[in-house]
Amino acid sequence: MRGIAALSLPARIFVAISVAVVTVGIAFHVAMVFLQTAPDNTISKRHGELVDSYVYPEFERNWKLFAPNPLQQNVAVHARATVAKSDGDTETTGWVNLSAMDGEAIHGNPAPSHTQQNELRRAWEFYVDNHDEKGKPLGLRGRLSEQYIKRIVMLRFGPELNGGSVERIQVRSVITPVAPPEWSDERADVKPRYAVQPWWQVTSADLPGGGK
Repeated sequence: MRGIAALSLPARIFVAISVAVVTVGIAFHVAMVFLQTAPDNTISKRHGELVDSYVYPEFERNWKLFAPNPLQQNVAVHARATVAKSDGDTETTGWVNLSAMDGEAIHGNPAPSHTQQNELRRAWEFYVDNHDEKGKPLGLRGRLSEQYIKRIVMLRFGPELNGGSVERIQVRSVITPVAPPEWSDERADVKPRYAVQPWWQVTSADLPGGGK
């Protein structure tokens, strides 16, 4: 077999250019991932925004997968609302599993959106990291995380729900430990744990479009 040598000159040029482009692309990808993972250095400090914009969210890595402390629980975010009816009555809706909604949208989808994969998960991590165990916000970042969660919930619920106007919303997390494998001698309580947050009043700024 003569391989590439059997190709015409234009075909050989095209193959050479393609190989060069692929090689440069692979080298660039490896360099970006390395700089994002490696300790701070002159290059990563100078070009940190470029590196992060390339790596996130497609090539994000969660180190909780690895020992010595891998992630051993599933976290779901639920929400419910208080709605005001036209006859003056109010109603509290049931809990809606927002995480399950994202899971259903991703399942079987070869190219799920960044929003379905990351928006709610990252927002909840941001919220937890900036609130105490009683749900009290820690400074400005805590208050910003509340606004972010409220807007995500209202984007899912909309201003009208169950025949009424949404006045308040409440969120909770459901943490379910992952059961150990059958061959393991480890024993774990896999009963879900609930962490219910305070009720939040909904304003026009929490609606899609920011009330504009």
